[in-house]
Amino acid sequence: MAAAAHSLLHPPAARKGAAPSPLSHPSPSPFLRFPAATRPRLPHLHRLRSASPAAASDLTAFPNPNGILAPIDVDAATEAELRENGFRSTRRTKLVCTVGPATSSPEQLEALAVGGMNVARVNMCHGDREWHRGVIRAVRRLNEEKGFAVAVMMDTEGSEIHMGDLGGAASAKAEVRCLYDGEVWTFSVRAFELPLPERTINVNYDGFAEDVRVGDELLVDGGMARFEVIEKLGPDVKCRCTDPGLLLPRANLTFWRDGSIVRERNAMLPTISSKDWLDIDFGIAEGCDFIAVSFVKSAEVIKHLKSYIAARSRGSDISVLAKIESIDSLKNLEEIIRASDGAMVARGDMGAQVPLEQVPSIQQKIVQLCRQLNKPVIVASQLLESMIEYPTPTRAEVADVSEAVRQRADALMLSGESAMGRYPEKALSVLRSVSLRIEKWWREEKRHEALELQGVSSSFSDKVSEEICNSAAKMANGLGADAVFVFTKTGHMASLLSRCRPDCPVFAFTTSTSIRRRLNLQWGLIPFRLSFSDDMESNLNRTFSLLKARGMIQSGDLVIALSDMLQSIQVMNVP
Repeated sequence: MAAAAHSLLHPPAARKGAAPSPLSHPSPSPFLRFPAATRPRLPHLHRLRSASPAAASDLTAFPNPNGILAPIDVDAATEAELRENGFRSTRRTKLVCTVGPATSSPEQLEALAVGGMNVARVNMCHGDREWHRGVIRAVRRLNEEKGFAVAVMMDTEGSEIHMGDLGGAASAKAEVRCLYDGEVWTFSVRAFELPLPERTINVNYDGFAEDVRVGDELLVDGGMARFEVIEKLGPDVKCRCTDPGLLLPRANLTFWRDGSIVRERNAMLPTISSKDWLDIDFGIAEGCDFIAVSFVKSAEVIKHLKSYIAARSRGSDISVLAKIESIDSLKNLEEIIRASDGAMVARGDMGAQVPLEQVPSIQQKIVQLCRQLNKPVIVASQLLESMIEYPTPTRAEVADVSEAVRQRADALMLSGESAMGRYPEKALSVLRSVSLRIEKWWREEKRHEALELQGVSSSFSDKVSEEICNSAAKMANGLGADAVFVFTKTGHMASLLSRCRPDCPVFAFTTSTSIRRRLNLQWGLIPFRLSFSDDMESNLNRTFSLLKARGMIQSGDLVIALSDMLQSIQVMNVP
């Protein structure tokens, strides 16, 4: 894959005497129209068109003054995959990688992009803004110089209780020497000078020592380590380790009493802290594509943030994702998802607040609800946790990944595996190969879901678009189409097609670079940046020529084409 992507970025010189490419010389017709006698047509051209009048063609979107067609932008790794293996080989499930010390260099970021990373996540729990600025700009340079479309997601820290940064250490181990003889650690709200005293951890919540009681259970990072509170001394809480584990900087803390999570004054903390607002300003200034909000409690928080972003960055395409990871999120789940532009199933922190056996059913409920409401959904946390230390995953982890793919989640996310793990590229390769295999098995078994999609449109025009997309997906499955093409200025029609989960890939052509990146999170979409007009036939002829010249489609391929400018469907073979 890496070699193929490299060859696309550095194409060989044309062979002497070779036939000229359609892109080599000006075409006698600016739209490369095919002669009517030879233009392939199906016996009946299926066309659905709304009553809206056709707008005048935007000729500036077409050839330059020399008559040469403008280029088409597509992800280099995806192009290599299409050329090597064809339409059906493309991965539909998208992959999100958290960038950390293990993957922050330009070379490491490029390796992840070649390996299939669609979205790079920066976690504001770790590192400072200057470090994150360097990562974001490195991803942007990678896109500009190497032809990728990797989006950037910024994840806020949130106001829940967290550990400190361990005095600069990458991690620490809490151990149990023998039964009832675990190490005693001090969790304190006081400020220490570095270095920290041995087995001491800062806590970010000033009321921590007042809220906990002797006998309470303290869970670190959703249960990666477990402690029992044995003594309170002013601002210090002495805890004995009962389940050993790895302690990571800024890990989430929860405490339990009599089998239930304790929700006292910490439940009154704001969802978006003062630090989060500064981080959000930073994300807006750096042009992040997504902002993921931690520990969302209500839809009002999402609405408030979206209004703030709109006021601070007029015309911005930043999408707001709600992280579903607390009891409060689950109580108001549908309202939160309706208000958001997407959601993340953060299973690690969720598993610290609900019984473990409920997490799988909650995950499936969130994935299905997001699809019903046409919101992209990411399944995250501990997918390949063992690969932080080991080069191969456990079979149980592979089964977990397979289940998320089978549920048709839009994306899977690596956290510590790619941020600070020893094998980030191998972990990404596992996600990619498992996704491809499960998707292929699904198509071979022709397992079309019985999930009936409810209407999500409010206006008549949007309802027309929704019905067209539903029909196009059904036709694509019934006719065995090779691909669906959608020309979209806003990305909305491409999103509706993704929601339908057709068997074939969806080529989404948009004029906006930012919309192209944002579409890269959604299931089954292959986003292209391409200038086009309102003349559908000209768009198709030009697009066919550009893609054929790059070896991405062939004559005879069956394509279903849609447009959100004219709300139309066409079914045709590539000339």
